Amino acid sequence: MLLRQGDKVGIVGCSNALSMSNKTNIDELLRIVEKFRLIPICSDFLYEKYSVFSGDALDRGKALMDFYLDPQIKAIFDISGGDIANEILPYLDFQVIKKHYKPFFGYSDLTTIINSLYSQTGYHSYLYQLRNLVYDEREEQQERFVHSLFHNSNELYDINYTFLQGEGMKGIVVGGNIRCFLKLAGTPYMPDFRNKILFLESLGGDVGLMTTYLNQYKQMGVFQKINGILLGTFTKMEKEKLRPTIEELVINIVGDVKLPIGKTEEIGHGVNSKCLVIGKQYIF
Repeated sequence: MLLRQGDKVGIVGCSNALSMSNKTNIDELLRIVEKFRLIPICSDFLYEKYSVFSGDALDRGKALMDFYLDPQIKAIFDISGGDIANEILPYLDFQVIKKHYKPFFGYSDLTTIINSLYSQTGYHSYLYQLRNLVYDEREEQQERFVHSLFHNSNELYDINYTFLQGEGMKGIVVGGNIRCFLKLAGTPYMPDFRNKILFLESLGGDVGLMTTYLNQYKQMGVFQKINGILLGTFTKMEKEKLRPTIEELVINIVGDVKLPIGKTEEIGHGVNSKCLVIGKQYIF
């Protein structure tokens, strides 16, 4: 996708409300966006109003729909995360979104929105957190962002990976956060897994949680349908050097299904994370 100087972009928070303690950080992010000659238009539902909510589900869903309906908004960036993004799914009009498609960026709990956008419209969305522009690797992230979104470079999207099992795989990528993606199980929003590549990553979670999540995917029949698995970073597992490793767990739980399994250190919750396009055909 390409943006142009002077474009307006929507800033939303479909998941947990941002704490007011984050306002200085978010204000800095908005200044960086403006430095790129973009015009950020913020939802009224970003910061905490009560508990984890910036507004009720209808409020947050309408805020997102308003950006889709506004022809001046050229892309939408969700800067939230947490647990409650799936609450707004019933308030999204996917036929309207399909008619007024524009790129949507988010990560973590926004896995629910991103995959629903793909399953309901056929269009792809972007697994990426805009707040990377103000984190520790801000200079490199800002450079990638400008080159890729303004000048059609692939710096933000090119990822390095290795294979743990198999030598290659091809298919449309679905998935995201291993926990949040499972929130779509049993709902009409879950994508069809046939011939897909399943991407999985996680911020928290120990061996027990990863085991139960992976077994749920297995019991849903996912591993029998997909063309392969791409693992991103599993921050807590890897930081604490937990055993078995996530790689060992996946290979063991996938079992006799000889799926290609890849691993990248460049997609996930890390401040160095690049962008994976959900709903796009990849060849690894």
